[in-house]
Amino acid sequence: MKRFLVGFLALFMAFSLALPYSVQAAQSAETVQVAETVELDVSRSVLSLTEIRDVKIEADFGRKVELENLELRFGGKALDEWKQWDADAKSYSGEPFILIKKEPHYVDGTTKIAAELEFGLPFGTADLSPRSIRVIYKELLGDYELALVEPQSEAKAATMVKLNVYDEFLEWEEVKPAIDQIFEEAVELNERYLHYESPGKSVEGRDMHLVVLAKNEEAVNNYLENTLPAALETPEDLIAKLEDGTMGDYQIPIWFNNIHPDEVEGIDFQTELLKRFALESEVSFTTTNENGEDEEVVLNVDEVLDHLIFIFNFSHNPDGRVHNTRANVNGFDLNRDNAYQTQVETIQLNQVIAKWTPLAMMEGHGYVKGFLIEPATPPHNPNFEYDLLMEGMIPQAHAMGQAGIGSSGLTSYFLASEEYEDGWDDMGPSYTPIFSMLHGTLGHTVEVPTLSQEAYDAMVGAGFGMINYVFENKDDLYARQLEIFNRGIKGEDNHAVDPLLTNAAGESIGRIRGEYENFFPDYYVLPTDSWNQKNVSEVYNMVDYLIRNGVKVERTTKDVKIGPTTYPKGAYVVPMKQAKRGLANAMLYAGDDVSDWEAMYDPVVANFPALRGFNIVDVRMGEEDVLEGLTEQVTEVEVPSSEVDDRKAMQILKNVNNDTIRLVNELLKDGKHVGIVQEEKFGFQVGDFVVKTEDVTPYKDEYVFEADVLPAYQAINVKWIAEPKVASDGSGQLIFSLKELGFNLTDEEEADVVVSDSNLPKELAGKSFVGIGNSVLKAVHDAGLLEGFKYQTTRSGHEGLLKAAVNVDHPLMAGYRPDELLYTTRGSWITAVPEGAEVLATLKETDDFYVAGWWPGHEGAKGQTLAFTQQLDNATITLFANDLAFRAHTKHSYRMLANSIFVAAAEIEEPDRKPDKN
Repeated sequence: MKRFLVGFLALFMAFSLALPYSVQAAQSAETVQVAETVELDVSRSVLSLTEIRDVKIEADFGRKVELENLELRFGGKALDEWKQWDADAKSYSGEPFILIKKEPHYVDGTTKIAAELEFGLPFGTADLSPRSIRVIYKELLGDYELALVEPQSEAKAATMVKLNVYDEFLEWEEVKPAIDQIFEEAVELNERYLHYESPGKSVEGRDMHLVVLAKNEEAVNNYLENTLPAALETPEDLIAKLEDGTMGDYQIPIWFNNIHPDEVEGIDFQTELLKRFALESEVSFTTTNENGEDEEVVLNVDEVLDHLIFIFNFSHNPDGRVHNTRANVNGFDLNRDNAYQTQVETIQLNQVIAKWTPLAMMEGHGYVKGFLIEPATPPHNPNFEYDLLMEGMIPQAHAMGQAGIGSSGLTSYFLASEEYEDGWDDMGPSYTPIFSMLHGTLGHTVEVPTLSQEAYDAMVGAGFGMINYVFENKDDLYARQLEIFNRGIKGEDNHAVDPLLTNAAGESIGRIRGEYENFFPDYYVLPTDSWNQKNVSEVYNMVDYLIRNGVKVERTTKDVKIGPTTYPKGAYVVPMKQAKRGLANAMLYAGDDVSDWEAMYDPVVANFPALRGFNIVDVRMGEEDVLEGLTEQVTEVEVPSSEVDDRKAMQILKNVNNDTIRLVNELLKDGKHVGIVQEEKFGFQVGDFVVKTEDVTPYKDEYVFEADVLPAYQAINVKWIAEPKVASDGSGQLIFSLKELGFNLTDEEEADVVVSDSNLPKELAGKSFVGIGNSVLKAVHDAGLLEGFKYQTTRSGHEGLLKAAVNVDHPLMAGYRPDELLYTTRGSWITAVPEGAEVLATLKETDDFYVAGWWPGHEGAKGQTLAFTQQLDNATITLFANDLAFRAHTKHSYRMLANSIFVAAAEIEEPDRKPDKN
């Protein structure tokens, strides 16, 4: 028990009387603060938002005090001031949630005082998962002083207690110290291998935290340097060794992950698993058998580590843990970005997933009522070797669920694939566990039903269940992963997949092979010459994407003729006889039409060539392989410098890619002159950019652009523009895309052009407005801004890759071709345009206008308008029914956005021309 010494206080007071009055006055504020303080003993020091907890307290002031004068305080306030949240009033104005169960009383005639408190539920529920609670509960977390106070003498018994979500919840800044503590303790206990690394940083610069736990460093090196390379190159050899028992000792990685940090158990369960398997010799947990009976499972940790390597990635999204958000700070749900990889977090982490190619993955999520575990419902992505995956995933999921309910207060779980008919599909490859399935990984999303202590316990239990299942069935599971790689290397389109790929009627449709026997091509060729490639910049981006995701890419060493076309040396080639061919094909193939299904969880089209806007050639060989011996593997992308002929004073930048848009915006920010070609002349197109050679030359190593000299710019009609003043109150995705293109955003009042996928401008007069999608179409229609304008919508979220005819003569469509594939997730089309409006894009009239996606009712869009522009007396309105910036993946449509902005930019005087060099 701590007490201030009474003798010391008396001496201090006597000394103070001898001081000058001014000194006493200066110190008076301090002296009145000095009061008797003792330690308050508590039965527990961690309180919970999700569990009612009784706390017994004791204190001894060393003397009798008047009990009726004592006050109990929490965080400096009386207990009855701590009110429950009132959802209707949106304030903490309900009944008190801290109650006194036993009033302060003396213990057995001593001077010791005891009391008992009940800390209840501030939100009136043990489940914090409702969105209205989830966004505010963290404001209550923290360390508080719990005190027993006698106001008259200011005697106080106090201690600090912590109010937490549940005991194991960690703020992001607490995660790394917790990891460090485990590492320090492990050094004293055992010789297990523990390795920490940051696989990358978040948008706001926070480290992601990744930990590898293994038997020893040799086990890790053997896997990365021997086992995995052999699996990806010669899997048949490893399969044979497994079958004849000559495989020997080997370890295989399993991965634990979180991506939605406001689904908090997904981070905290990993800390618990790491601590248990790093520090303990035996780990026990309770599972529930098929008869509903609890069984204890005891794992010898050293034996487990003889077989498994653990990888913990505590979260894709550190910023989200700090800000208590699902999305990253750019407004992107990262669990929709693993395939697109437009965000820095997913770019960095998926490279590490590819490096390890884990056998199994568990990602912690919430909050689906009923405790859901994947595998998922149909429709299934045809690029999975689904039969081989399900042979392991279904029993593994049951093992996880049984351990989850055995280890917690939850009483049931279910598999999405067994309980749902649709609506929880794995057709879209952007979720982390589902994207991992393209690596041959048994990928499970685990959705606990509540944000609570018992949900945390269930998540930990599910982790134990996965570990134990892989431990007990390692050889069989690994043999199936090896067979996935083997099918890829042999180019085998195994029809055992087909029965599992069904339509909405439940009929087996298999992989849609069309006129071909094999669903997979032999090669994809990505030309890099200007004749065969419309956007070489995106080719380089695509090749970089494939390589970092573990896909083998080659490049031609000579000119190659395929069919009637000759592709010059340097074309990139993706050989489809490789272990990761499913991942490559999922990103490069056209996609499927799954519009017959009543429900889908999320958009399903990836199709990088169409949505990023580059040409690709699907190559299918006969008996002769015309590429054999004419390619070499590349391990990184070498982007050549853009070519600039500096003998002429002026250059034309062709409006062919987004790098050119970024370059133009950088020049404008630097005060350089940029003009826009207004007529087709000298082989140049409307919408190309005119710049000074001296201004663009410094950027030829920084941007990929196509430049040609302009022999006499004064002989061509050019509009010279100022830097556009752009405003947007649209989605975070749209704003990200605008900034990605290099546009500076300003307030709406100062803007020349307003862009939105959500709302109308506050004031339209004197501005250009670019509206995207059905929310804006509805706003324009309801406001009566455009007489004669009509549109139709089936539902937002309906998506499609569509064949469209583009008005290439209009400046807003500069750089596009007459026939394009355009994309939407808006489920809308325009049925009538105002008189005098100019149509920019129209859907094809052909029956095959709809290429891929999920859009019930898309038939009504055939032949309808997608985009138009209308000049009013004092404003311009341009409307797009399709998406221009969906999740930053529809980069092929970005230039429609940029063109609309540049056309609205203020015109300036043309620059003086410098003479050409001789």
